[in-house]
Amino acid sequence: MKRFAAVIFAVASLAMALPAGAETFRLVAPDGTIHFTNAPTDPRYRRQGMTPPGATGTGAGWFRLPSTDLAPYMSEIRAAAERYALPEALISAVIRVESGFNPRAVSRKGARGLMQLMPSTASILGVRNSFDPGENIDGGARHLRGLIERFSNDVPLALAAYNAGENAVVTYRGIPPYAETQDYVARVLRFFYGTTTNGTTLPTETFKKLESDGTVVYTNIPPRPRL
Repeated sequence: MKRFAAVIFAVASLAMALPAGAETFRLVAPDGTIHFTNAPTDPRYRRQGMTPPGATGTGAGWFRLPSTDLAPYMSEIRAAAERYALPEALISAVIRVESGFNPRAVSRKGARGLMQLMPSTASILGVRNSFDPGENIDGGARHLRGLIERFSNDVPLALAAYNAGENAVVTYRGIPPYAETQDYVARVLRFFYGTTTNGTTLPTETFKKLESDGTVVYTNIPPRPRL
């Protein structure tokens, strides 16, 4: 699983500023850092398409990106939800936290695709291509359904097992005392229920900012306007 908190995507250095509408390429480094550029010099870079021309400025250098991350996979999510009797919102929440809706995401441990399936898990699930959205979502949803049944319909425990493994949950007889796993479960549930602990609606938009040193920052926390 990639590291997500307030920042949805890992920050990455650009070779140069990317103007709106420019074609971009993306590379996931071995340490998990994600690099974007419009002039790839490494064959590992993968085409990402055009920088969203619909991005709108919000001040202080931030741009609101179009909310199109979920739409391309809605049919696959809906199909998996119906097939495995899972809420669409739960599958969407897992994808958001696991990969930020990036079908080419690869974690430092080797988990791949939208629902970040490890190669061994994908093999057991019969997923041949973890980078195929349909296969990945179907396999991830089936795995999640199995965990929910394994832990007597306890969704938090199933999510903990999805992140840390079944053995860890069994060993600790609950959510393991791992900061990453505890944070993972909390974030998936917040996206699933759509609210924070105080009842306010979670931000669903994504914002982007290019720093002066070329670093690009993505966040789901709306930037505060300057007074």
